[in-house]
Amino acid sequence: MAEYILELKGITKIFPGVKALNNVQFQLIPGEVHALMGENGAGKSTFIKVITGVHKAEEGEMYLDGQKVDFKGPRDAQAAGIAAVYQHATSYPHLTVAENIFMGHEIVKGGRIQWGEMNRRANELLKRMNAEFDSTAEMGTLSVAEQQMVEIAKCLSTNARIIIFDEPTASLTRSESEELYRIIDQLKADGVSIIFISHRFEDMYRVASRVTVFRDSQYIGTYDVNGITNADLIKAMVGREITDLFPKPEVKIGKEMLRVENLSRTGFYKDVSFEVHAGEIVGMTGLVGAGRTEVVESICGITHADAGKVYLDGKEIHVKKPSDAMELGIILLPEDRQKEGLIMSWGLGRNVTLPTISKYAHAGLNDEKKERELSKDLLEEVDTKAVDIFQPASSLSGGNQQKVVVAKALSQEMKVVIMDEPTKGVDVGAKAEIYSIMGDLALKGYAIILISSEMPEILGMSDRIIVMCNGRKTGELMRDEATQEGILELAMEKSKEGGAH
Repeated sequence: MAEYILELKGITKIFPGVKALNNVQFQLIPGEVHALMGENGAGKSTFIKVITGVHKAEEGEMYLDGQKVDFKGPRDAQAAGIAAVYQHATSYPHLTVAENIFMGHEIVKGGRIQWGEMNRRANELLKRMNAEFDSTAEMGTLSVAEQQMVEIAKCLSTNARIIIFDEPTASLTRSESEELYRIIDQLKADGVSIIFISHRFEDMYRVASRVTVFRDSQYIGTYDVNGITNADLIKAMVGREITDLFPKPEVKIGKEMLRVENLSRTGFYKDVSFEVHAGEIVGMTGLVGAGRTEVVESICGITHADAGKVYLDGKEIHVKKPSDAMELGIILLPEDRQKEGLIMSWGLGRNVTLPTISKYAHAGLNDEKKERELSKDLLEEVDTKAVDIFQPASSLSGGNQQKVVVAKALSQEMKVVIMDEPTKGVDVGAKAEIYSIMGDLALKGYAIILISSEMPEILGMSDRIIVMCNGRKTGELMRDEATQEGILELAMEKSKEGGAH
């Protein structure tokens, strides 16, 4: 028996003008979970596409069970027992779960599709994963985590021996992630070998025994998970030590900028009160569904509270729509930057100046020179890595897209900046840069609300931490007294009235 179920040697993949992979290697031991990590743009996605037959490498060799293979396309990889579960499920929402699972390899006898047999097999696969839905459910009615289960069942229906998971926990809640870990443990016990791509260290520690790091399209090294420290792993991924991942500056806290009193919205949150001062970063955390985003959406006029008051600079304000909030200087950087923060097909410059376009328009004509100069300055201020201001937002990595969203905020008159999950789906190097920008904004005297589910981020960047559970504020902690345990206790506290109703 071969030592490796899968081995790649000297893989090089070239796109016009770019070496996407440069002489990389990888070994997968039978029955292991092997993590693959690296910053955005390190070459992970291209590497996966080479393994699954989507791309053909210009140089290098691939071996399965010690035998050299040369895939002509994805069907060859599937026939060899290789399958992938991607971050965004590639499903057909109006078809049933069974139809999605067997799409492209339906069970056919005598020229007829065997629906009964397909439903029976699909239900067997779903049962292995403790799914609470069956094969007849319509795919579009399922949650992200449930759709992911269907994707895994799809892999198993092709008798996959190697399954690649590409950022599978990026859109999952903590409890959904735990359920995925359990499924992966089960697959491993059944002899399936797994490549697990993630930005999250907790994923790696929970499921993997070894980790391989790529940087700038090159292979950096393979390490035992138990034998490498976070600091060493970060250094391998970014090529430098990030000695202080959370560069929280000492800022003299100024006057009160925003105050919220007894804000309530039926079914979402109740009696929420807090304030934020100039130069202060107030962290807002809680489990998914705690009501954090819903509160700030009401402050910004995206939704409307049923009761309560909001004050800016000591004066009560009545925000009817998002543009009212922007005019007052309350800026929201939304969680979903691709859908709500940017127009992905537009150039970076036009994205940055979009909120302030009226400033450069005279008699219906746009002063493009002035607009270009401002957007260029702002993009440079947040150190956006891009070719020029005409490059579409869709072409950037997650971290650089987030920087464009920040530059867009800077183009406006700001007093309060609300950052909702600002580092979601962003690699470790870009995270440090976003925290640095956050610190700079605090130094300039802006009041900042940081909504985050990432505990190290909340503890590392906040002056004060507001914890929510079931639509209620369950506690408030100062920076020097906050601990992970203390926050979790407050985040899981069941309110006596059973949440916000």
